[in-house]
Amino acid sequence: MAKSNDYHQQVQIQRTQRIREICKELPDACSDFFFAISQTTSALTRLAYAYDLRLFFQYLTLEQSAFSGVDPRLITVEQIGKITARQLRDFQDYLTQYIKQNSDQGAETIINNHELGIMRKLCAVRSFFEFLFSNEKIPANIATLVPLPKLHEKPILYLEKEEVERLLEAAESGIGLTKRQKKYQNITKSRDVAILSLFLGTGIRVSELVGIDIDDIDFSINGFVVTRKGGNQTILYFPETVAENLQAYLRERRGIEALPGDENALFLSLQRRRITQRAVEMLVKKYAVIAAPLKKKISPHKLRSTFGTSLYQETGDIYLVADVLGHADVNTTRKHYAAMSDQRKREAAKRVVLPENRVKSNEFEESADDE
Repeated sequence: MAKSNDYHQQVQIQRTQRIREICKELPDACSDFFFAISQTTSALTRLAYAYDLRLFFQYLTLEQSAFSGVDPRLITVEQIGKITARQLRDFQDYLTQYIKQNSDQGAETIINNHELGIMRKLCAVRSFFEFLFSNEKIPANIATLVPLPKLHEKPILYLEKEEVERLLEAAESGIGLTKRQKKYQNITKSRDVAILSLFLGTGIRVSELVGIDIDDIDFSINGFVVTRKGGNQTILYFPETVAENLQAYLRERRGIEALPGDENALFLSLQRRRITQRAVEMLVKKYAVIAAPLKKKISPHKLRSTFGTSLYQETGDIYLVADVLGHADVNTTRKHYAAMSDQRKREAAKRVVLPENRVKSNEFEESADDE
């Protein structure tokens, strides 16, 4: 299974470099924090923490008088230790809506966060305070006094069978596309069909899909090597329909000379570079609008949910679904698909028809006669 991980190594390097750049804007204590968690977290997780901590310290200097005008880089551990639970609660409220400065364009963007976004940012701050407290750098961990927002379960958004058929038909024929979109679809349809069918046939993540190389695929077993979020590799298998779509695309792909550095990338952009996550997201959205116009937020992740939903409906095996989707904890899978079990139970109750209970009916008639 071992293979060259050039693409994934480059992604890790880029993320690590970005973390170091952000740390230059933050107090020294943040660098100590990232070093401490470097062996137990992925670069992607640390990068998300870096963005969240930068936002937290920007909030302090912009919204809290005690830190007004202070350069975040000069905030000391002693000052951090004096941050109050009230200030953290104010930060939680601030996260619901704040203005982000776009330094490159000199413009401003209003950012709205819902429960999940707020919770993720608070978790980053909590982890930072926990590190400082456990290493005796601050006298108390006041972050524990601020409760995380309650998450409300949302129904799984996925495509029905007819919508899946329309999605693939749109990518194959271009039906429903604008004249301009059809111009590009004529060039990319084999690639687009292969990408969509790979999502729907394997439940792969978009970050995993863009990292696939040509030599990762083995058609003798209808499988391919995939590098999961944590960096571990595994083999995913695909059905024959997906194999046919991949082979059709590969016949075209081998005739394209990719730019240096992306020669082995499976999916290429029109610029002959490895396709980006953003490009794949836009691709899915373009066809999803045609296939399911009332479902406004169909994304690669929703196609992954479509696969997971279909697999669970067919097998009822939550552990199999968790394994194929690459969930480290089966409870993550159960949380998303458990509601479907109740739905199936209710459906079973509706389908079982019992004969009328004549005993009770006769007893009622006899009691009526007595009266």
